[in-house]
Amino acid sequence: MTSSSPRTGLAAVAAGVLCASAVAGCAQRPATPGMAPSVAPTVGPSPSATANPAPRQATVVMTGDLLWHNTLWFGARDDAARAGRSGSDEMDFLPTLAAVEPLVASADLAICHNEVPIAPAGGPYHGYPAFSAPPQTLTAVRQLGYDLCTTASNHSLDRGADGLRRTLDRMDATQLLHVGTARSQREAETPVIFTTPDGVRIAVVTGAYGTNGIPLPQGQPWAWSGLDPEQLLERARASRAAGADIVLAAIHAGDEYQPRPNDQQTRLATILTASPDVDLVYGHHAHAVQPITRVNGKWVAYGLGNLVAQHRSKVPRGQEGIATRFTFVESPDGRFRVQSAEYFPTFTTPYAAGRPARLLLVNDALARGEGDAERLQAARQRTTEAVNLLGAQAGLHQG
Repeated sequence: MTSSSPRTGLAAVAAGVLCASAVAGCAQRPATPGMAPSVAPTVGPSPSATANPAPRQATVVMTGDLLWHNTLWFGARDDAARAGRSGSDEMDFLPTLAAVEPLVASADLAICHNEVPIAPAGGPYHGYPAFSAPPQTLTAVRQLGYDLCTTASNHSLDRGADGLRRTLDRMDATQLLHVGTARSQREAETPVIFTTPDGVRIAVVTGAYGTNGIPLPQGQPWAWSGLDPEQLLERARASRAAGADIVLAAIHAGDEYQPRPNDQQTRLATILTASPDVDLVYGHHAHAVQPITRVNGKWVAYGLGNLVAQHRSKVPRGQEGIATRFTFVESPDGRFRVQSAEYFPTFTTPYAAGRPARLLLVNDALARGEGDAERLQAARQRTTEAVNLLGAQAGLHQG
């Protein structure tokens, strides 16, 4: 994080003042498709002018799926009880996710992927196959230092339109920006732009391959974002017109548990990176780490795996993931380009009664002698192999 707006500790507040609702004007908004956007405030402080400004830069951290299986909230109850808070709705998800906090909190922009809808306070809560996660999950995500979450997934409509709206309402209440689902057409057409302390304006466009056969809410085709490439490119163009310096495209697609990207993923990456309006492409959904490479000279991280999950079946890749960190620097021509690219292997320990799951940064855990060294080494090897499947990675480093 820049010195102008540091984040400290688990309860840190993200850089800039987040508005309560995207609809209320926290991002630039095109009046209608194809028309010039009107100008509205964006998140974060305005850049300060200097006589000889140094090139601006922005560090962005992206992580994989937040897939809230039921044993994760069982563990959160255990952690709350250890802190002296008992009761069926007392949950503390911070200990589960705490290992990633330094990485997340140090970013100028930290982006999560909220895979599943949020339940009403007090529940009922549901796991696979139709999720409804405790709202306390988002409280922990915000406290860790995340600024924005993508919400378009195959589970977005697990709890219908009510669940979709409730999830976005809860994100507003916890001051998390969101993109991928919407409560109104106006919200759906609003580019979501985050402004860093250095004045760098970053937009995210996103979409998912499907909704597990659940139809979109009647008369609300804008409620959920798909993967039509022309629509994604139109959103990227609208974001540029609204003032974005950097545009990221987040793609929810892929074959589950497979490290190699499928045809849909590679086709989208080729189309999107060919556009001057898209600077980087990354993805989630496969529940497995997939390659990081360059396409058309731009970075593509095909699949970040899971940040946290507890799959019923014994799928080792489902416990593994990566956090990625890309640092963009402004060039003399005014464009932002990636100066450094990093990935950090992660691993989520399995839940057992009285032993909540824990997210670990693999290399840090191995250096400290924490956890099952053999399992962590296997995760690192499998992750490294997956990341390197496609080559074209000069300048990519493992952290």
